[in-house]
Amino acid sequence: MNFSVNPSSSDPIYRQLSQQIREAIAQGRLVPEEQLPSVRELSKSLVVNPNTIARVYTELEREGILVTRQGLGVFVAQPRIELTREIRKQKLQESLDTWLTSAVYLGFSAEDVLSLVQERVSKYQWDLVKGKK
Repeated sequence: MNFSVNPSSSDPIYRQLSQQIREAIAQGRLVPEEQLPSVRELSKSLVVNPNTIARVYTELEREGILVTRQGLGVFVAQPRIELTREIRKQKLQESLDTWLTSAVYLGFSAEDVLSLVQERVSKYQWDLVKGKK
């Protein structure tokens, strides 16, 4: 898995990397039980402070996206559903409202937005969590 960061981006490096890992999992480019590079390896390849990589891994582990196995490394966690459908729906609606607000201010029409969503939805793995309801 190749990750990259843009030091001149307005997004902090840890946020860029965190988002890339999330997207790679959601798109099926990283799968459950797959090992990620060590903190040292990734910090060296990205020329980033190791503390930044450790922060990303720790944050994603806290969210249940990654899991650290002592002496073995960091792995993609098996997905689990711990929140009710209603709470998950509410969280998604909040994110969607933020995204739609941006689309409005960027001058997109509803048709443009729906077309873009339809185009992008095929790039994601929708059966990531088994037994979802």
